Amino acid sequence: MKERSLVRKIYSEKSIQKIEKKIKLLGIHCHYKAIDLLNYRLLISLAIFFLLLAFNKNGYILAPIVVLIFHYLSEYVVLDYPIKKREKKLEEEAIFFFEVLALTLESGRNLTLSLQITSKNIQSELSEEFQKSLQEISLGKTFAEAITDMKQRIPSDTINNALLNIVQSSIFGNNIEESLNNQLDFLRDKRILEVKSQIGKLPTKISIISVIFFIPIILIVILAPVVIDFFVG
Repeated sequence: MKERSLVRKIYSEKSIQKIEKKIKLLGIHCHYKAIDLLNYRLLISLAIFFLLLAFNKNGYILAPIVVLIFHYLSEYVVLDYPIKKREKKLEEEAIFFFEVLALTLESGRNLTLSLQITSKNIQSELSEEFQKSLQEISLGKTFAEAITDMKQRIPSDTINNALLNIVQSSIFGNNIEESLNNQLDFLRDKRILEVKSQIGKLPTKISIISVIFFIPIILIVILAPVVIDFFVG
């Protein structure tokens, strides 16, 4: 209890909840704890600060700047960047998952059974999230509660919209197949736009590579005879 109260004095409740929310977005296989991450960041920041003060003559200027950079960069590297990668991965998996789910629903099965069949027959991170929710349902949660909790573990707004439609369909009896097909169309269009965007960036990337690697080589080839003649002469 003393350790718990000390932690609450150092960090605001808002900061702890923010980190906990991000940890959930990393999925069911992430075992980070918000308090541990905040403690590690604080201890490493203090170590960097005092080391720079002790071994660098400009440490009193450099230490606060480096610690501030580390403070924000560590959260990005440990949490924000993996969350962005996971969002893209889940959206890629969602297209195939929801296609199979729609076909399973068309065969006349109910929503829960269709989710069970689809998640068991598709090996993906999104399937594991659905399996977790279905397990929670078997332990006593309602369908709406389990899927709503799943939304807290999904960093993609597009997938969360599909989950919201699934919940509403289970409650109000809406046509889930139509809403799934709409979400699938949106996911496909989004994927196509991302590919087009990547293709559009290729000329710029090629130009940068040319400037960094090829132009110096060409200059060396052109100027080498002149340089050799200058030194030999």
